[in-house]
Amino acid sequence: MTKIEMTEEIMAAKKSTGLGWEELSEKVGLSSVFLTSACLGMNSLKKEPAERVCEVLGLPVEIEKALQAYPNKTWDFTVPQDPVVYRFYEVVGVYGETIKEIIGEKFGDGIMSAIDFSMDIDKEENPLGDRVVITMNGKFLPYKSW
Repeated sequence: MTKIEMTEEIMAAKKSTGLGWEELSEKVGLSSVFLTSACLGMNSLKKEPAERVCEVLGLPVEIEKALQAYPNKTWDFTVPQDPVVYRFYEVVGVYGETIKEIIGEKFGDGIMSAIDFSMDIDKEENPLGDRVVITMNGKFLPYKSW
């Protein structure tokens, strides 16, 4: 079973149960961001959480095995058309060099890990329009000389 097939089955089962990602993540015991990423094929799960996903959604063992398989983290290099995803491209396009400069000044020459990493997505109610609050937390990895 491919990760794409796995994702299609998970999404169909999630829709039929009516569960949201937050509810599913509470039942599985993982962050909603990480669990969603794994269910969309961009991360893998350990055996126990994969079993819980399948148990909660009523999915077969093939899905459990696909959830545990290591992903091939590739994506299309064209500009995305989905407005939410496109806005992140826009943020990186406009602020990417700024982020790099400030990280360089505060930490030195290096990068933020996407492996030793966590992310939270929250809603901040605001009378002028609700706000999306995204917190990314990654370990700093300095470049080394040799």
